[in-house]
Amino acid sequence: MTYIELMEKFPTEESIIGEYVKIRYPHGVYCSRCGAIKVHQEHKRPKLFHCRSCHTNFSPFADTMFEKSSTDLRKWMFAIHLFLNGKKGISGYQLQREIGVTYKTAWRMLKEIRISMGHSGSTEFAEAIIEMDECYIGGKPKKGNSHNNNDSNGNDDNTENPTPTENKRGRGTKKTPVIGVLNRTDKKVHAKVALPNKEGKKLTAKQLIDILKAVAKPKDKNIVITDEFKSYNPLTRNKYIHLIINHKEMYSDGNGKHTNNIESFWATLKRAVYGIYHHISVKHMQKYIDEFCFRYNNRDKDMFNLVLKQSVFA
Repeated sequence: MTYIELMEKFPTEESIIGEYVKIRYPHGVYCSRCGAIKVHQEHKRPKLFHCRSCHTNFSPFADTMFEKSSTDLRKWMFAIHLFLNGKKGISGYQLQREIGVTYKTAWRMLKEIRISMGHSGSTEFAEAIIEMDECYIGGKPKKGNSHNNNDSNGNDDNTENPTPTENKRGRGTKKTPVIGVLNRTDKKVHAKVALPNKEGKKLTAKQLIDILKAVAKPKDKNIVITDEFKSYNPLTRNKYIHLIINHKEMYSDGNGKHTNNIESFWATLKRAVYGIYHHISVKHMQKYIDEFCFRYNNRDKDMFNLVLKQSVFA
């Protein structure tokens, strides 16, 4: 949707309310308390409906991303438009400048839109060729000196042979791992942040298999392609058809055994993190992952209306 199309579709706040009511109540408005269909819209307060049966006022925006928001709905629509039209998203500061709100409001709006993106229901892969891989989100590796601390006399410890340390890249890094599975058949991706388990371990075989089982059951004859990471080895014992591509030797065998599609997804995600967001806290990281899964899975659809449909959380 272009900006001109957006303005033509939503010239006033009342037009937005009317469109959203159609989306939330496709079979007609009903009371959220008693379920009666004898309701009417308040003229002076168009965001409210009144039930003639139980005499309760209710809002079609309750239990949605617009709940408890005093921001003009036209700004909300413009924010969604800007957010979706940017392939790698939009920062809170840029949205603040574009629609004229505070940074706190802009950040909350983006958070609510991401929650709506993640509210897409379950995905299931059946009889599919699946690529499975992991990536790591965090700052770039930095080199340092682990023995350059001063003692109580102000002298350097081991200044003759300082030992440099490095935040490793890839496996073994202190960054946060994200596990992704991609259905090569219909180009759908599912990704989850892999937090450490109770023992503090990351990327265990159980973690990997649990995320895979959420979308792909062993009985559905799914073929899973991974790299040589040893935590993927139990896939065969769990009755998956497991193919391994050794990245130390090649990235594709020329016969379709590769993980290039999921790695392309990681590349887009990382470009957004480094170029737009710069830093993502672990607390909110899954929302950002959901955002890019939504973008990838619905790239050929009307994402604007889909976000509005998924914005109902009840």
